Amino acid sequence: MSQRKLSAGVVNHNKENVPHNPQSTTNKCQIKKVHQIQKTGLAETTTHLNLAKNAHVTPPPTEYPETTIPAQPIKTATTNNDGNNSRRWTLADFDIGKPLGKGKFGNVYLAREKQSKFVVALKVLFKSAIKEYNIEHQVRREIEIQSHLRHNNILRMYGYFHDEQRVYIILEYAPNGTCYKALQASPDKRFSEEISARYIRQIADALSYCHTKKVIHRDIKPENLLLCANGQMKIADFGWSVHAPSSRRTTLCGTLDYLPPEMVLGKPHNEKVDLWSLGVLCFEFLTGKPPFESAAYEELYRNISKAYYKFPHYVSEGAQDLIKRLLVVNPSDRLELNEVLKHPWILAHTSHEASK
Repeated sequence: MSQRKLSAGVVNHNKENVPHNPQSTTNKCQIKKVHQIQKTGLAETTTHLNLAKNAHVTPPPTEYPETTIPAQPIKTATTNNDGNNSRRWTLADFDIGKPLGKGKFGNVYLAREKQSKFVVALKVLFKSAIKEYNIEHQVRREIEIQSHLRHNNILRMYGYFHDEQRVYIILEYAPNGTCYKALQASPDKRFSEEISARYIRQIADALSYCHTKKVIHRDIKPENLLLCANGQMKIADFGWSVHAPSSRRTTLCGTLDYLPPEMVLGKPHNEKVDLWSLGVLCFEFLTGKPPFESAAYEELYRNISKAYYKFPHYVSEGAQDLIKRLLVVNPSDRLELNEVLKHPWILAHTSHEASK
């Protein structure tokens, strides 16, 4: 698979890859970074955690036994006599474990909430970097959107807090790492049709939920999907997502190989961009490469704008049919997500799974 390319006008620091954890692959987890913002310092938003203003401790690189940690929900707030949530998280509420990833904006650590012993991934972002790259608005938007989403196939954000130097985001821990890592480790660097159909069904269901909440993800790709211990897929990066209840967007964002024609051609876009990305994702799952991959940007843009691609001989007719119905230049003609879930190829490989 070729190195990932960013869309024109998107600065590389916004999509810098987080390094793999050097420890065992079963305990790895890549958490992607954040992208784009505007003022200095985050305003408090209506998440489940209030802000902590007095945490100044640097996370120590310590280890602790993961096998003794019970699987129970983290306590997100306490209630005072006025009936208001008054719980203020600080770094002292967590045991900090091994680093899971490092990036330009900060680091991600395995962590355990002391009271409940619940394991989380703690993303630590440096305010100086957020200010330097002018991405505060995007960090704020990512927190506001992801903290309100509740779906089995969306990585849970439990809340956040901050101190004078850092912002701490408390995330669900997905021990099996990124879908991209799993894809690279698979035979011929591609998934079987059964595995692909199962993952596509889960992602389509999660995107359908997002769209009912008027949330457009805009950056679906293997690097932004995480795997839990039971093989469940989780959409994990909402850095390019947007809440757009009625407007059509014009921002060029996402990863080049996954850009839809309307973005390439500079046209306004809506939630249909996620349908295109789902088609590209399905193609990459089955072949190990995105369909429009090219050595030259001009050829890549041309292939995308005309939806020009070829299937390898081993891709089944059912899978080809689904992909063809998603990779349609006219956004309004793309197969709707509810129809994706009912597509014969999806049903043939996932009929044994319980409906979400």
